[in-house]
Amino acid sequence: MAMKIGLVVSTADALPSAYAVYHDDPCRCIDRCAGLGYDGVELALRDASQVDVPRIKHRLAATGLEVPCISTGQVFAADHLYFTHPEAEVRDQAVRRIVDMIRLAAEFGAKVNTGRVRGVIHDGESPKTARQHYIDCIQRCADIAEPLGVELIVEPVNRYEVNFINNCAEGLDIVHETGRRCVKLMPDAFHMNIEDASFRDAIVAAHDAIGYFHVADSNRLAPGWGHIQFDEIFDALRDIGYDGWVTAEILPEPDPDSAARQAVEFLRTRFAAQFAPKPGSERLAVISTESELALDSRTRS
Repeated sequence: MAMKIGLVVSTADALPSAYAVYHDDPCRCIDRCAGLGYDGVELALRDASQVDVPRIKHRLAATGLEVPCISTGQVFAADHLYFTHPEAEVRDQAVRRIVDMIRLAAEFGAKVNTGRVRGVIHDGESPKTARQHYIDCIQRCADIAEPLGVELIVEPVNRYEVNFINNCAEGLDIVHETGRRCVKLMPDAFHMNIEDASFRDAIVAAHDAIGYFHVADSNRLAPGWGHIQFDEIFDALRDIGYDGWVTAEILPEPDPDSAARQAVEFLRTRFAAQFAPKPGSERLAVISTESELALDSRTRS
């Protein structure tokens, strides 16, 4: 099997801080991504009720795209619900919200990214207490997810955004501590560039636990527009036999279409041997090669 390429998109009412290229009706997002050569869209949601399941399934069938993942960062950012909260009622609300997302994900055969909904370690609270709150909540979610065949993915997030589960080693420890086969690790190249000393070492160490992968460049722009050495990342993914999704979670700059196009063209042409072929991908390769030649020409002149 070969890897597939996804793009994070969100609804029109998403927070401006949501790392989604398109903030629009999900069906229009699906159509735009299909036209650019993506294999799927990750839906960044605040609530499961934002999704019209039959309508989205119709667009997926028409375009051949998939929904590989539901991401939940807005549950934390907009509603301040998370698993490490000191108040049990807030933790319960967070679990209920994620359970709704799990049931939605089951409709699409998707995973659920628990991301920032894991929360933070509060002042005056011990890391041990916060960790136990998190484990209790993720176990309750796993009780629902496992019978439905939905994976819950743990995303290490850098220290400037949260102070809990920052690097891949910490994420891997959490995955192992849960003891649940439906709980997997999701490395993110942007966060790894800040927190992990070596892309390769982190990926190899977690080889049997990685269930999903996010990419963005060092500046949170599309891959190829920063200084991350993606060759090291994709060599390591190849060496561990990873054949899952690689999804771009990037800023919509300089504009959404340019960002989305750069991400898919960079990934599908530079690492063509590792991704499933897509109709029209030969055209992408020609476009990318012409762009690189033009850049080289300008650099020499």
